[in-house]
Amino acid sequence: YDRRTRNPHWVVEHITPQSLATRDGDRKNSTFVEDPDVPQKFRGLLKDYFRSGYDRGHQVPAADCKWSQQAMDETFYLTNMCPQVGEGFNRDYWAHFEDFCRRLTVRYPSVRIVTGPLYLPRKDPVDNKWYVKYEMIGSPPSIAVPTHFYKVIFAEDGRVGGNVALGAFVLPNAPISNDKPITDFEVPDYAERQKSVAKGDRRALPPPRS
Repeated sequence: YDRRTRNPHWVVEHITPQSLATRDGDRKNSTFVEDPDVPQKFRGLLKDYFRSGYDRGHQVPAADCKWSQQAMDETFYLTNMCPQVGEGFNRDYWAHFEDFCRRLTVRYPSVRIVTGPLYLPRKDPVDNKWYVKYEMIGSPPSIAVPTHFYKVIFAEDGRVGGNVALGAFVLPNAPISNDKPITDFEVPDYAERQKSVAKGDRRALPPPRS
C-alpha cells in the first residue's frame, strides 16, 4: 500500500480452475469499506470517491474470489481500489481483460497475476520536456488517479518442467474500444527481461487463500 498516493503499489493473486469453480461468496453481500489496518491519516476514504467521476476499481477482481465470503469481502477494502475511468474502461475493457485472465485457467491450471497502478510521464508539447502529472480526488485532494494500469501474468500448465506463459500489459486509464486487441497493450520488453524467471529461476508467490 502506497501511503502517498493512497492506492496499492501492487496486488498479487493466484487463480486455478478449482478456486474459480467454488461459489461460496456473493458480491451482493459485500460492501466497499475503508481498511482499518491503515492509519486514519493515510487511509483512502469512501467520501473521497463520492462524485469524483471515477469508479472504485478493483485490483484483485471480486469475481476471482468467490471461494468464500471472507475472500470476496476483502476485495472490497479501499486498499484494493484505485480510481478508474468507469464507462469504456473499468466496466468494459478492463472487465473483459480480467475475464481473459480467468479463461486462461482452461489451458493453464495455475495462473498468477500481479496488478497495479502506474503514473507515467507524458511529453509536454510546448517545451518538449517529460512530466509526471496526474489528477487527485477527494476533499482535500488525497487519492492519486493513475495514468495507467499494468498486469503481469504467469501461467503454468501444471507439469513438472512443463510449459509456462508470461505476459506483461500496460493499459491507459481511459476509455478503450472493445475492438482493440489486448496485444496492442503488451509490453514484450518486460516479459523478455523476465525470461530467466520462466526458465526455472522462479520466486514463490503467495498461494491462494483457503
